[in-house]
Amino acid sequence: MIGTRVKVSIRCLRCGERFVLRGKEEKGRIETGFKMCLCNNQVDFEIEPTP
Repeated sequence: MIGTRVKVSIRCLRCGERFVLRGKEEKGRIETGFKMCLCNNQVDFEIEPTP
């Protein structure tokens, strides 16, 4: 079964840059394919589904 499409807001906790992406929600997990911020941060993010 294909996951539900959701809009996701991602904020970098190092530089404050914000990204809005679409992702798939499957089994309580959201997958967007987002890997790295412009400041080369790969781990410190705040990820929230947006209404």
